[in-house]
Amino acid sequence: MPKFQDVPEYAAAIAPVIDAAHVNVHAAARRAADELAEASGVTPGLLADLRFMLPVRPVNRPQLGTIYRYRDPAAHQADLEQHLSEGTLTRDGDGTLRLTDKGLKFIHGLYDLHAAATRRVWPDPGLPELADLAGRVLDAAEPLPGGALELASPPYEPVDAPPGLLLFNRIAVLRYHRADAHAASWRAAGLSAAEIVDLRDGPLRILIEAETNQRAAAPYRVLSEDERTTLYDGLMRLV
Repeated sequence: MPKFQDVPEYAAAIAPVIDAAHVNVHAAARRAADELAEASGVTPGLLADLRFMLPVRPVNRPQLGTIYRYRDPAAHQADLEQHLSEGTLTRDGDGTLRLTDKGLKFIHGLYDLHAAATRRVWPDPGLPELADLAGRVLDAAEPLPGGALELASPPYEPVDAPPGLLLFNRIAVLRYHRADAHAASWRAAGLSAAEIVDLRDGPLRILIEAETNQRAAAPYRVLSEDERTTLYDGLMRLV
């Protein structure tokens, strides 16, 4: 592992590693997930994105807007209507969205596929330790009021879930902590979601990214330096 001057630098370095490890499993499971969706007559959409959240807590439209803060609201509205028509989500009178038994069955199927994918692409004896370290970081990540992490954590974890699946979903949720840190930083700079997307490289972008790293570093301080090394090196082996 490269030497990092401080924890914010570590937080900046591990973020793309977490993203790559997360994408790796999705790519390995994509064909099987598509086949499951076709056989089930289900659109993955929000079910796949929020697989670790919907089984344990409902969501409403403003909360979806927080989770998909960089996405056109019309896009997830189309996904939502599809889920409602397929019977994987229901909508209460106040607009609260809840997972149905059909939706939960599909998510359990996805979890089985993701567990199989992690066994194929992550044949690493250190997975239990990595899952534990990621869990400790996630437990230490303080949600911002009204942020995405507040909605996504703690993640849904089936009984007897294998360590690869635990690690996969824990790092997926941990990404929301950095996303919230980034949002807090560009808001503090007076920008909107659309403006940060279009912001070019320059002093303001550098300032926002540095502030993001400061905010995102906090939960990693729960680990010792050796444990941070273990987590970084372990995830690097998985990408």
